[in-house]
Amino acid sequence: MAEPARRIDRIDTAPRFTAADVARLNARFEGVATQEVIRTVLEEGLLGRVAVVSSFGAESAVLLDLVAAVDPSTPVIFLDTGKMFPETLDYRDTLVARLGLTGIRVVSPEAAAIAAKDGTGLRWSYDPDGCCEIRKVLPLAAAMKDFDASITGRKGFQASTRSGIARFELDGDRIKFNPLADWTKADLDRWFEARGLPRHPLEAQGYLSIGCAPCTSVVKPGEDPRAGRWRGWDKVECGIHGEPIVRPGEEPVF
Repeated sequence: MAEPARRIDRIDTAPRFTAADVARLNARFEGVATQEVIRTVLEEGLLGRVAVVSSFGAESAVLLDLVAAVDPSTPVIFLDTGKMFPETLDYRDTLVARLGLTGIRVVSPEAAAIAAKDGTGLRWSYDPDGCCEIRKVLPLAAAMKDFDASITGRKGFQASTRSGIARFELDGDRIKFNPLADWTKADLDRWFEARGLPRHPLEAQGYLSIGCAPCTSVVKPGEDPRAGRWRGWDKVECGIHGEPIVRPGEEPVF
């Protein structure tokens, strides 16, 4: 009896996701309630291996609460840049305990990179893009190597650069899932109240978007919520959203 033909081994070089996948997802969930979208995505595994990327900032509790209601073991990546407000670190621990999050992953920049490129710890003051690169962009790129998609808390109202963002976006060959893309500040406030969620302690002082301490300031009346980030610089994003700022030759090696 003849042996069956041996199947030829092939290396799968196809991208994880394409623009067509994103278009299908946005069409499928158009008009569907946020809670239902999150539940379906997580329970059906539509995005493969997913992780929430959270700053544990002023509005982070809403997304984390929504995710925890479906699966509190969902991985949550927190970038501890070494420049965070002490209040943020305390708030992180409060929310982790309150929501029963068991998948928290604290990611820090490589000590060698900090020593080589920010030995004084002052790079934020003259090269904020470079500081974000070594303290946020590169560490997150390394942390995401195990995942196919990220879940973010970005909202369209936060800044002009985020206006009109879709629920699902293509991020390289990964998917970026923005469940709160169309939520307003009033929607967030109602959720905080209805769920009795604790607020970030710095929010009451006028910090409406909270990142690293040296690059975060109080937001003035009438400004975009993210106006207090990198004040005085032509910069409103750290680089983990939108166009990457990883420089040629400095890409992480996996």
